[in-house]
Amino acid sequence: MTTSSSLPPDPKLILELRAAARAIFDHALAECNVARAFAREVHFDNGVLRLAGDDYELARFSCQAVVSIGKAAHSMAEAFAQAVPAKLEGIVSCPAMPPQPVAGLRYFVGGHPMPNDDSLRAGKAILELLRGLPMDALVLFFISGGASAIAEWPLDETLTLSDIIATNRVLVHSGAPIAEINAIRKHLSAVKGGRMAQAASPRTQVSLLISDVPDHALDALASGPTMPDSSTTDDCYAIAQRYDMRANFPAPVRAIFATHALLETPKAGDATFDHSRFVTLLSNQTAVNAAVERARALGFSVEVDNSCDDWDYSRAADYLVERLRQLRLRSTRLCLISGGEVTVKVGASSGEGGRNQQFAVYCSQKIAGEAVTVLSAGTDGIDGNSPAAGALVDGTSVARAGQAGFDAARALNEFNVFPLLEAIGDAIVTGPTGNNVRDLRILLAY
Repeated sequence: MTTSSSLPPDPKLILELRAAARAIFDHALAECNVARAFAREVHFDNGVLRLAGDDYELARFSCQAVVSIGKAAHSMAEAFAQAVPAKLEGIVSCPAMPPQPVAGLRYFVGGHPMPNDDSLRAGKAILELLRGLPMDALVLFFISGGASAIAEWPLDETLTLSDIIATNRVLVHSGAPIAEINAIRKHLSAVKGGRMAQAASPRTQVSLLISDVPDHALDALASGPTMPDSSTTDDCYAIAQRYDMRANFPAPVRAIFATHALLETPKAGDATFDHSRFVTLLSNQTAVNAAVERARALGFSVEVDNSCDDWDYSRAADYLVERLRQLRLRSTRLCLISGGEVTVKVGASSGEGGRNQQFAVYCSQKIAGEAVTVLSAGTDGIDGNSPAAGALVDGTSVARAGQAGFDAARALNEFNVFPLLEAIGDAIVTGPTGNNVRDLRILLAY
């Protein structure tokens, strides 16, 4: 591996590495296809619905209700409707209205990354639907990432949408990992932290999950609306203190924390979950495995290192670039793959970008002049407040940015990296994918 003081890297090598990185990412996206996952795990034959190996005779139930929430909400509802030719009723809350909504389902267009009026309308409508179902109904929950904002209803109904948005802004800009952010969201919400399951109990419930959280913390997915909650009110108070959140919360939420007025969520062993089952259809591991498969097919020696999941972006970048250099000492044509997410603590004033782009531009400074590429992107096709899914940088990115009139260090400090990446052609723009299984980081070197 060359250094920044050496001759510029061979342009042909850079182009080859860039093409390989994008091919690996695109293959991972394709293998995480929602319709394919449903076709594999959901079957219907002679009145029997088979979900991930369990059979449900629909004649035993007076009706089947579908509640689908998150970035993949429509994709999941559509895939289920194609697999099961039964009359459906229920609610879908997704980030955009699809061209062809699923017949029988009521749609809401919830906000993301911040909730909107439809997020609240969806949350309230879901609770009303669940509480009004016959006791012998079968309730099917389709849960995907992003639902924490896309479907919401406050436990304290005096909280306004403005209060909820302000609270979420404090949480997502705090630098806290997603599990800790969602712990607080759960305890403020009437639909999160198992409370949606509480509204449906004691009816039979099945939750099909497309996970954008660590595998060991599935109750953080969408803030765990149908799952036992492993976090506590004491955790919430500690998290708020650790990240200096309380002073920045809106007054009503600040008062809840000041008086320790949070109410506990249902836990494992609670009767709420006596008739519940949870099945993960897709996760970040699905994307990682697919990336490994394609990288090997392209002739790379592959290493996987997910240890920097939920690290600060700069710490993760320092670690992964150094790991790549160490591996390069004993291997050629190397691919280092890292799944999960990094965190960014955004300043009071910020521009356009996201965690993947911030990570990539930081890496571009470390690999300047080297025959190395770094791709970091979200499988949902959305990174922060930008149109991009992420970025693909290489050893020439810093120089090209300078030629275009941009300074990488300044863009990082101002959290305004998307304009730089767009100007030099290093932004990855896929559009929303209708899916969300966290992020992928792909580092390639000769």
